Amino acid sequence: MTARDAADEAGAAAAQCVSDTTIDQLRDDALALARSYGAVNAFDIFRRARVLRTEAEHQRGLTQVPAQQQDLLIVAGQACALLSTAAFDLGSLDDSARLARSAALYGEMARFDPLRAYATGSLAICAYFTGRPSEAVRQARTALAYAGLGDTARRRLLSIEARAHGHLGDRERATRALVASTRQDRGERDELHDGVGGEFAFSEERLLMSNGTTALLVGDGVGAEATAQQALALVSSRPPARQSVSVRGKAAADLAAAQLLRGDLDAATVTLETVWAIPEDQRVAGLLERTGTLRRALTAPTFRGAGAAITLGERIEEFGRRSAPRQLGTGRGLLAIDS
Repeated sequence: MTARDAADEAGAAAAQCVSDTTIDQLRDDALALARSYGAVNAFDIFRRARVLRTEAEHQRGLTQVPAQQQDLLIVAGQACALLSTAAFDLGSLDDSARLARSAALYGEMARFDPLRAYATGSLAICAYFTGRPSEAVRQARTALAYAGLGDTARRRLLSIEARAHGHLGDRERATRALVASTRQDRGERDELHDGVGGEFAFSEERLLMSNGTTALLVGDGVGAEATAQQALALVSSRPPARQSVSVRGKAAADLAAAQLLRGDLDAATVTLETVWAIPEDQRVAGLLERTGTLRRALTAPTFRGAGAAITLGERIEEFGRRSAPRQLGTGRGLLAIDS
């Protein structure tokens, strides 16, 4: 009877699992989605990530195998993190923060700290975009304390921390974090930022673009201009399939802002041709925040009454009006960004 009971229990346990092939496919789907992020508009990413998370949760409900449970938690968490990023790009900042917290919880349940760190970094971004830079610093430092992070993860988090200090106007701490973000070269990797990569990675051009924005925040126009130019050059050097439209647009907007800072309206006008070329469905929140800053800069006494400044301002407004967040009606959170 003992042998028969054991056999029955083993059979029942075998029935409470899912195919490893199914999990492998879901893992591959998450990887493909993360790596296609830069080439697909945020709305499509959101739709596909939602389907992926739903399927991962469905499969998780069918298995009692701990290893499979953990794998499916990680897939669902990755999907949730991509949902958060897409929601942010579409201007829905409250939803982005909520989804980032869910992704962090998936990482905690799976004991997968790289996912917790990525999601907590996303919470830091949401914090400074909604006027809470001190909270952003706290979140970035919390994420940096997680174990098992590679160089890429630390570069991203230090760059986020630098931006947060920039929003606080703390030039010394912003510069310190900015410099630290460029010196993460221990040769360490993790399974999310490096293994999956794509949107979870933090390429050199993204680092340059982000640090150029920080330079602008602390009033370093010369540094911002040089860094933005480096970012644009690096994007252009990539094969066409690997050129990030988002990074190109944001770096160009920062370059134009630096040029306006030194009073060169003609140079900014030329630079913004790169921004106007960004497709409507890829005009994301981070880019609109930068063009909003440009719009305000054009009202400075230096440019008052200049016909070119008036024309440029009108074009910036039209650029934003035709963006995905505004067209989809998801950009209400951008009111805080533009204020």
